[in-house]
Amino acid sequence: MNQIPASTQWTLDAAGDTGRSSVNSVYMIVCPHTGSKGSGFLIENGFIITNEHVVRGCTANQIVTVSTYGNQIQIAQTWIDTNLDLAILRPQTRLNGGLHLSNTSNLQVGESVTTWGYPLGYNGPAPLLSVGYLAGFSSHQVGTIQKKHLIVNGAFNSGNSGGALFRASDNNVIGIVVSKHAPISQFHQQAIDVLSQNSSGVCFAATDRNGNTQTFVESQIVADLLVHLRSLTQVMIGEAIAVEELQSMLVENGLAN
Repeated sequence: MNQIPASTQWTLDAAGDTGRSSVNSVYMIVCPHTGSKGSGFLIENGFIITNEHVVRGCTANQIVTVSTYGNQIQIAQTWIDTNLDLAILRPQTRLNGGLHLSNTSNLQVGESVTTWGYPLGYNGPAPLLSVGYLAGFSSHQVGTIQKKHLIVNGAFNSGNSGGALFRASDNNVIGIVVSKHAPISQFHQQAIDVLSQNSSGVCFAATDRNGNTQTFVESQIVADLLVHLRSLTQVMIGEAIAVEELQSMLVENGLAN
């Protein structure tokens, strides 16, 4: 108990019985190779779930998961589905506990939902709670099949991706946070694209974390800053993948209980 970070202990003390089991199963997912960061959660069969886009460009040994106790867990193997935007991670050591995957067939629009995660630049170790309401549903086309997404009136932001979505009344997973809606007009998106693709003007050079030299011009810096600032925008509409899509992926890969 003496090794528990103070912020985690305070969160556990204040979360109640339902919240404590959720907090204990949440992980921050980091890939230093790409600079990507998101959230993830442990399920009952010992696997950690997150979004594919959180670990995109990373091999299993490049992914680090950090528990709410500050422990780093190395990943031995991954299963990826880019169409569903889901990733299943197998830790090198077996983890105890984990969350139960719920049945979403009886969800009611207007009911309270929650997620624990690591939004924006927050790095824990204790996760932060986001609260909202189930606002509706949308369809996500995968080949010829329509997949269900849940629309939530709540603050989902960069870093919440991959976190478990719960009913406010329990800790059974009903979805996986995947995105937020940050509207932008086609005109402004095209303007940013033009800036990012321009290669003329005063040229600068920098060295990345791998020692490689990268060159860029002023307009590309402006485009990167605009994209970054947009990613920081607080919006109140988010989206989650329905949990049955994860259940299907587990079955297809022979990973279901």
